[in-house]
Amino acid sequence: MNLFSLSVKNVIAKPLSSILSVLLFGFGVAIIVSILLTSSFLKNEINKNAQGIDLVVGAKGSPLQIILASIFHIDYPTGNISLRDANNLTRNRLVASAVPLSLGDSYLGYRIVGTTKAYAELYDASIEKGEWFGEGMTATVGASIAKNLGIQMGDKLASAHGLAEGAGGHEEHPFTVVGIMESTGSVLDQLILVSMQSVWEVHGDHEEHDHEEGSDHHEIISLERIGVEVTKEQLENEDITSLLIKYRSPMAAVQLPRIVNGTSNLQAASPPYETARLFNIIGVGVDVVNVLGLVIIILSATSVFIALINSLKERKYELAIMRSMGASQMKVFVLILMEGITLTLIGSAFGFGLAHLGFIVLANSMEQIQAGGMFFVAEEYKVMLGSLTVGIFASIIPAFLAYKSDISETLSKA
Repeated sequence: MNLFSLSVKNVIAKPLSSILSVLLFGFGVAIIVSILLTSSFLKNEINKNAQGIDLVVGAKGSPLQIILASIFHIDYPTGNISLRDANNLTRNRLVASAVPLSLGDSYLGYRIVGTTKAYAELYDASIEKGEWFGEGMTATVGASIAKNLGIQMGDKLASAHGLAEGAGGHEEHPFTVVGIMESTGSVLDQLILVSMQSVWEVHGDHEEHDHEEGSDHHEIISLERIGVEVTKEQLENEDITSLLIKYRSPMAAVQLPRIVNGTSNLQAASPPYETARLFNIIGVGVDVVNVLGLVIIILSATSVFIALINSLKERKYELAIMRSMGASQMKVFVLILMEGITLTLIGSAFGFGLAHLGFIVLANSMEQIQAGGMFFVAEEYKVMLGSLTVGIFASIIPAFLAYKSDISETLSKA
């Protein structure tokens, strides 16, 4: 006697109750797995985009806003800091290196970042076509931008104020595309990189300064820790948005933020601390959704329990015939148990499939997601084991009732 095939046939024989149980169980599993996939993906993305960055220094304001604007490029900066203050900070013995960022403009909704080539090196970026941007009005474009907008070498990009697509801007100072980066699967794919000097040229009036200032203002000064050469005039007058700092030693993690925050114009933001705080904020909503998923799974387990109990009442005579033909009590017990487990497994498979299908849709709608629907996390196995356990517990009582049923009494009432 093949108990498995028999249990499957019994499940199919009650399509409405079986489908209801499968749908309820599947939706509960899908909610929990979707939360696991999304949370794990976001943590991976945060770690990937914050690699090599120990501290972000910007203008006074919200540290979390500084992190979101300078690392993930999904918020507005808190303001600007003077180039001189930034250079003075990088000369501290606790700083190993610093990458400058000048933010504020965009092209068709994509952020333009004034920086140095060291910024691309944080993500091990390489050039697919052309070359890296230079000090002139040149730009190197992220892979996703080039693909989505059809940008080619030599194209002119007129920057706009802020991040709003179609906002007024600097049509008289367009950037020329000289390079397109290979895809890195990081935030770099969504950025247009230019030199800080280009950003200053777009926003400044250097011709007036040239006439008004003496020749000593054209003296070239090397800012070694920042990795850029500027004129004395630029050092005195220009601003940047933030600095991405790498510590020289573990002691810097304790001392440098305190030093920075003691400076009136600067604010230190720690990526690990601020992202952990962000996940604590998000975690409340995640917990609520997880509880909802658990409630649905419990309801589905109840549905499986009721379906098996009702099936048992309708099949008492059938089970008694099985017993009279030689089936042992244990075989009947296993048969009912397997019916519950079959419903659970089908529901779980539906839930896992639904969650990963949703993740594929998310991957297609969000350009930075590289994992697609084949993104798996270790906790999924715990969900699978937990759902199977719930199915077994929902089936034990009906299986035990079938085990204890009296053959003689059942057949006598037939």
